[in-house]
Amino acid sequence: MKNNNGTLRDPCTFRTNLIPHHQTKDKYKVYPTYDLACPIVDSVEGVTHALRDRQYSDRDAQYEWFIQALRLRPVNLWGFSRINFVRTLLSKRKLQWIIDQGKADGWDDPRFPTVGGILKRGMTVAGLKQFILSMGASKNSNLMEWDKLWNFNKNVIDPTAHRYTALLTDGLVPLQLAGAPAPFVAELALHPKDASLGKKVKAFAPTVLLQADDAAAAAEGEEVTLMGWGNALVKGVHTDAATGRVARLDGALHLQGDVKAKTRKLTWLADSADLVDCTLVELDFLLNKDKVEEDDDVEQLLTPKTRYEYAARGEAALRLLQRGQIVQLERRGYYICNRPYLRASEPIELIFVPDGKKMMGIEVGAATPSA
Repeated sequence: MKNNNGTLRDPCTFRTNLIPHHQTKDKYKVYPTYDLACPIVDSVEGVTHALRDRQYSDRDAQYEWFIQALRLRPVNLWGFSRINFVRTLLSKRKLQWIIDQGKADGWDDPRFPTVGGILKRGMTVAGLKQFILSMGASKNSNLMEWDKLWNFNKNVIDPTAHRYTALLTDGLVPLQLAGAPAPFVAELALHPKDASLGKKVKAFAPTVLLQADDAAAAAEGEEVTLMGWGNALVKGVHTDAATGRVARLDGALHLQGDVKAKTRKLTWLADSADLVDCTLVELDFLLNKDKVEEDDDVEQLLTPKTRYEYAARGEAALRLLQRGQIVQLERRGYYICNRPYLRASEPIELIFVPDGKKMMGIEVGAATPSA
């Protein structure tokens, strides 16, 4: 009782709980606390080094006292500082409250900082390991941005992510190409730098669809590069008198043009019936405050809207995606397939994977968000 360390004066080693256990039912009424159980379990199970959050450093003396009093094999204690991320809640009790309130879909919700959650958002085990190893067992308290973690992940997925094209449905603009051959299909590499990853079949046609912002930036007489096909010349720009937006473009193939020249690179889709509907999902932070304090009211910290869905059209090859597969939509970013193609009435669902530069691929508010 005279010890300067308060945890040694009157330690609590057992607690009474009369609620039936989910496995042992009402067989036991008294249970050991963590303070007593951890040193026993660590020693008996052969742990040589117990890695403990520095918040437990005051209890290290108590841990060692139990080991000595029970004449158990000693365990080396190694303290480290927990990694805290901005706008992130790590309290399991508070995360459970968010689930109970219907603000999240479960412990593997891709907006959650759980292992299941970040894996569902496109994190890889290899990327996570590289990040942890880069941090080491630091004892310095820190508040980190998520960018570094996702940048490690990008380095893992970029060499193997298959490349596809998908364009936002809102405002697709047709470009009619004079001199283009009749509709045909051709095999293209799934990755421009690794032929071993295989090929995909892509459709070509005299009329291709462009993203609205690409069409809006087109100028008559401009030479552009249609990615995966070649260069084309813009011959005419036609706007809608009512809206003032570009309604269609006239052009001509110019395959002898230099695709490596400083021309604008455009993603495109052949205007055909084989296109597949997609939903591109963008996820915002659940919290609106960078550093969460212990006494903060979680309800006041929740961001009102955190999930945004955008309708898109994608090339036919996207039908072959498997759930959990990570791909790159060219000029848009990386996405993980959350719902693969089942039938025409159900769009493929792709969740944006942060890349270390952007947490979201599409500017928030460009379409109506879902809850």
